[in-house]
Amino acid sequence: MTTTKASLRIESPAKINLFLHVTGKRPDGYHNLISLMCRVSLCDHLYMAIGGKGIRITCPHPTVPEDHRNLVYQAVALFVDSVNDHVRKQLPGLAIHIDKWIPVGAGLGGGSSNAASVLLALNRYFDNPIPTDRLMVLAASIGADVPFFIFQKPAIATGIGEHLEAFENLPAYHVVLVFPGFNVSTAAVFKKLNLRLTNREKKLKQIHFREKNLNLLDALHNDLETVTVADHPSIAEAKSELCRIGALGALMTGSGPTVFGLFANEDTAKKAVKILTDKSGWQIFSARLVV
Repeated sequence: MTTTKASLRIESPAKINLFLHVTGKRPDGYHNLISLMCRVSLCDHLYMAIGGKGIRITCPHPTVPEDHRNLVYQAVALFVDSVNDHVRKQLPGLAIHIDKWIPVGAGLGGGSSNAASVLLALNRYFDNPIPTDRLMVLAASIGADVPFFIFQKPAIATGIGEHLEAFENLPAYHVVLVFPGFNVSTAAVFKKLNLRLTNREKKLKQIHFREKNLNLLDALHNDLETVTVADHPSIAEAKSELCRIGALGALMTGSGPTVFGLFANEDTAKKAVKILTDKSGWQIFSARLVV
């Protein structure tokens, strides 16, 4: 992030779920899970100018709202409501332009990352008036993935994703992301999930999720994948294609539809990108794990 007196340029990274296990349904209708989450180097770019009046959001992407429905708008409003009068007076208005590089509705956490990145940037700009633990609580009120982007480390997420424990020693794999070009409804995927079937089909050997020597390639698993693949077979096709052209492992992230492949080095990842870019309807991105 680079700053001037009244403007900031912010990089807002995507994330992937390196494994995702759904452990049960809560009384409030949400699901508990355990997931290893990691940021990747694919980023949106946000341009924030302090001044004027009110909160002004602009984004050229046709499906990104520019009003109170935007998570960035909600993050700014929350920050303003949470600081003292001295800071509030220094923030009469704010204009934020969002330059989208992360596909929208792709399971990569772009909107959550945008909100968290703005919270972090504002807090730093005003000399951290909100302690980090309080910022995490505020972030959770915007969305379940937002605290992870405040956390800024690979993490084991539990609960609905808001409880985070740092996970160290992840290999710095290169990543190829395949976005098939359509969106899926997270709520619809969870609604179709058969928890009894999911639990019955789990491997007999237990993965020790917090072990420092975890074999990540063995741990790649997503309970939501079979649900989404049933409606969108191209997700399975993308996984198969990534492994065929050199990925050490591949998985759908979140509720989909994006699929990622892990590669040992940049050269093999670049070759995979070149092969996959000819695939009609797929958007291909090259990145790396931010470990």
